[in-house]
Amino acid sequence: MQYRFLGNSGLLVSQFSYGCFMTMERQLDFEQSLTILERAFQLGVNFFDNAEIYANGTSEQVLGRVIKAGIERGTWTREDLVISTKMFFGSNLANLTGAGGLNKQGLSRKHIVEGVKASLERLQLDYVDLLFCHRPDPCTPIEETVRAMNYAIEQGWAFYWGTSEWSAGDILEACEIADRLGLIRPIFEQVQYNVFERSRVEYEYAPLYQEFGYGTTTFSPLACGVLTGKYSKGIPEGTRLSIWRYKHLQDVIAQQTIKAVRLEEVAQAVGCSLPQLALAWCAANNNVSSVLFSATSVEQLEENLKAAEFVHKITPEIKAKIDEIVDFQPKLIPRYHEQVIGVRGRYMNA
Repeated sequence: MQYRFLGNSGLLVSQFSYGCFMTMERQLDFEQSLTILERAFQLGVNFFDNAEIYANGTSEQVLGRVIKAGIERGTWTREDLVISTKMFFGSNLANLTGAGGLNKQGLSRKHIVEGVKASLERLQLDYVDLLFCHRPDPCTPIEETVRAMNYAIEQGWAFYWGTSEWSAGDILEACEIADRLGLIRPIFEQVQYNVFERSRVEYEYAPLYQEFGYGTTTFSPLACGVLTGKYSKGIPEGTRLSIWRYKHLQDVIAQQTIKAVRLEEVAQAVGCSLPQLALAWCAANNNVSSVLFSATSVEQLEENLKAAEFVHKITPEIKAKIDEIVDFQPKLIPRYHEQVIGVRGRYMNA
């Protein structure tokens, strides 16, 4: 396992890291989670990513129990681990439809302070290493958010803060506000990145790398499972794309699946599996600090982490072959996702 500095900080994170979205409590119980995360740590993974909304807060509870059990068993110390959580959606999916509490979501000072305290309680931790703004908030001034995140760090609840799915313009504004007020600026972003989606990592964020040394922790390296090959014969029941929240992606997935079949040939040329090729391709980008992935078994975890052996084989020639097959065209990503507008925007004209 290789390690990289997270943005322009002195914090080292594993090149590949474990994401708890759609796994803990949804697909894995405590014992399964403990087994997988202990094995991940043995293989060099030191960064475990979570969020207040994952499994309505239960994911944080499971991770907290896993961390505590690992300490008691002598697998790791708290100092060995990099733990993150994210604020925006609250810990109840009802917030997405307006059924949750009025101030239990967003990036207001109130929710950030109360949300971080609640997350730490669920995690059974005194602090997290990384604190993300899970989405941009169209209803909260960025200065209010910057001040609140700075406060969280000053209280010792987190060491560093960053953004997730923010536009480059909003990140730039947050950095400039922090510099002007003498506050701690954000230093990393969590963003989707795979061979089919590169707009922000490779294009929009380019000025941020140069000006601020901004780091990225990227998610969805396997494109919602397309780059595992499991959708080549349709969408099996029980997979992520069979869930109602993802059905709108099925037409896009059908087109990507055709390309994924051709990418299998590139993987064979490299000497790895298609998932390993996809993961190695993401890690081969020097602007990517860590590639997030999930696994629901030790076997799947070990297979995915073998991607580290192939990062150096993602040569310019291999990249060119992938580019030819994918034919990626950069696009403008909306500043706010519809989901974000739905959570907060409903109150703007009240």
